[in-house]
Amino acid sequence: MQIKRLFDFPKYQLENFPREDALVTKHNGEWVKTSTQSFVDQANAISRGLISLGVQPHDKIAIISSVNRTEWNIVDIGIMQTGAQDVPIYPTISEEDYQYVLNHSESKYIFVSDDEVRDKVMSIKDQVPSLIEVYSFNDIKGCKSWNEVKELGASQEHQEELEKRMAAISEDDLATLIYTSGTTGRPKGVMLSHKNIASNAITSAGRLPLEMGQSKALSFLPVCHIYERMLQYMYTYTGTGIYFAESIETISDNLKEIKPEVMSAVPRLLEKVYDKIIAKGTDLTGIKKKLFFWAVELGLEWEPYGANGWWYEKKLGIAKKLIFSKWQEALGGNLLAIASGSAALQPRLARVFNAAGVPVMEGYGLTETSPVISVNDLREGGFKIGTVGKLLPNTDVQIADDGEIIINGPQRMLGYFKDPEKTAEAIDENGYFHTGDIGEIDSEGFLKITDRKKEMFKTSGGKYIAPQLIENTMKQSRFIEQIMVIGEGEKMPAAFIQPNFEFLEDWAERKGIKFKDKKDLCSQERVKERFQQDIDTFNEKFGKWERIKKFELTPEAWTIEDGHLTPTLKLKRRIIKARYADLYNAIYGDSKI
Repeated sequence: MQIKRLFDFPKYQLENFPREDALVTKHNGEWVKTSTQSFVDQANAISRGLISLGVQPHDKIAIISSVNRTEWNIVDIGIMQTGAQDVPIYPTISEEDYQYVLNHSESKYIFVSDDEVRDKVMSIKDQVPSLIEVYSFNDIKGCKSWNEVKELGASQEHQEELEKRMAAISEDDLATLIYTSGTTGRPKGVMLSHKNIASNAITSAGRLPLEMGQSKALSFLPVCHIYERMLQYMYTYTGTGIYFAESIETISDNLKEIKPEVMSAVPRLLEKVYDKIIAKGTDLTGIKKKLFFWAVELGLEWEPYGANGWWYEKKLGIAKKLIFSKWQEALGGNLLAIASGSAALQPRLARVFNAAGVPVMEGYGLTETSPVISVNDLREGGFKIGTVGKLLPNTDVQIADDGEIIINGPQRMLGYFKDPEKTAEAIDENGYFHTGDIGEIDSEGFLKITDRKKEMFKTSGGKYIAPQLIENTMKQSRFIEQIMVIGEGEKMPAAFIQPNFEFLEDWAERKGIKFKDKKDLCSQERVKERFQQDIDTFNEKFGKWERIKKFELTPEAWTIEDGHLTPTLKLKRRIIKARYADLYNAIYGDSKI
């Protein structure tokens, strides 16, 4: 069969690669498998149940889940088959944002994962006139269960109506509304069609070295974000079993249990994995420690396709046997690809993980592009360190006069829901979406991202500063967890730094530095001097006008919950700058910010 709509994916798998473990979630310590046939049957029952409830084409139904799980995927397909559209929502956003998104989308029903999410919804339910009922995946006293919807659709009573509705849905029809987390202002509802996402899943599959019908994937990035969601359709298309991690804390254990061939990650996670590996290496002694760091240094020189020559490859073979094989085992031992997205990946991490036999493929895209525009391919000629790979088939990317990346293709969104003005700002008269990213395409066709157009700024001396490039370099310091470069309109660039408190506290204890709390630790002169050492080292990579001249340490962690970061771990720059106005003034004097 030909896939045109998103709900065609499970049926395609059933025809071509039926699995007993199409979707797998852990319950009470046991991995519970849902077969492809059961996936299709349950989705149909949800569809018939929703029709019984009076759901009409173009109605909106929200899904809010704290973790990825089998039920999410079944409900997702079940909603879309009725001609309605689903509205996935991040569980971590504020009640105020819940209220805005539910009202803006006019959602009629909500499926929630647990009592915590349900309580947040119920706290604003009275302010959402369109909302009829809330259903839960978990058993919650006083809340209707999602099983009630399935039971409503258990009979074949509405099957004929369901068939008519599915037949009437075209690939160009709206499939879902995804509200961007945004670093400023209200979230925007990105309208993505079936074709937008389906074409992206099918063409992206060509970049992954997966054996059709034979692989397993570990899923843990939020499926309410288009990146992980698109990948799950791609996994279904390739006959890959999807295993849902219990939580971000259990990923290490889940990897060893499942032994997947593929998973996705964001650079921040890879940075944390690398830092933990290095910390373990630092605790070694004698010849073991020397061998460990010899292997790491070798890995940091890695180039694809044996470009470093036979002698390097010979040494790398020894390093893999003695050191890197343990890294592979810790990640399950079978990984063929880690798809990295959402933010820029430090080249050193791409080098060392690939050298270790843990292939990391960096890609690039946005919610508005469903999301993938380009991605590296580990096969011959498709991989280059420091780039986000070659463009997907049928993707047209141009570099505008000011360096901005603009894109057209089957994955480009329909527009922003109820917002023709913002849609017109984002999509020009020729149909190109303006990404807001600055980049270039090299002579071999590889795309490189240099910065965010909106985040670049000028100092008072008229020099342009590209903060992401500087931040990504500085984060190579084990002392730095997060960093935000500041200085727009000021005489020099500076930075707010959130220390890696776990590492910093351990270092301070080893150095005999006494401190009462994090605030006290951040204020100590010896601590600031140690940060200055690393900043001085990394500053050498930049022009004099780009170098961090001053910095201030923030005494608390930057989190999604406290509003420093978006759910995809991007910096909310305006909020961070306002929150640390006192530190800003300590750097620049009494400025208005």
